[in-house]
Amino acid sequence: MKVMAINGSPRKKWNTATLLEKALEGAASEGAETELIHLYDLNFKGCTSCFACKLKDGISYGKCSMKDQLTHVLEKLKDADAVILGSPIYLGNSTGEMRSFMERYIFPYLVYSANPVSLYPKNIPVGYIYTMGAKEEFLDVLGLRKVIELNELLSTRIFGYSESMYSTDTYQFDDYSKYIYTFDSAEKAKRRAEVFPQDCAKAFDMGARFVQRQKALAECEKV
Repeated sequence: MKVMAINGSPRKKWNTATLLEKALEGAASEGAETELIHLYDLNFKGCTSCFACKLKDGISYGKCSMKDQLTHVLEKLKDADAVILGSPIYLGNSTGEMRSFMERYIFPYLVYSANPVSLYPKNIPVGYIYTMGAKEEFLDVLGLRKVIELNELLSTRIFGYSESMYSTDTYQFDDYSKYIYTFDSAEKAKRRAEVFPQDCAKAFDMGARFVQRQKALAECEKV
């Protein structure tokens, strides 16, 4: 069983990456093979609206026809039994790299119809992990709950199941004295020490739960 995580943050060793690593640790604890992909290592673009993935009898029907450094990642994802996407919130949404990835990953499997049909051949869980420096109340102020709900809706329709978690009021810098800010850095440090470990545990549980889900589905298919 294979679980893949996609890091949409430019940082490889901070909040988002740490939570993704914990999710993969959870998956590994249930016996899964794991892999973490950093999108900022790749040179790629979002959907160019070529519609080759929708062309009748086309060679790229149901898959992205673009060829760049994301292509091999999309091929790998076809073999994944669970996928976890992580991104910090920038300007009220996921990072540009994550949005571009999602366009390429999700859209080719969507069939235009009154009741959207999925071309994805199996049922897998797709999880979302969001991080943000702002406090939880800004999820409503910025409309982020709608963003989270929409991403879950799309992923559930295409892949079969989706859930999300988020870590708010995150610690952003090693040394806040070097930056201009108006909030209480001591409170942020306290939250980093007390709350972030709880978020790590939630991420671990997500990874473990996804593997358990897929094992249960596999057993049901044997009956």
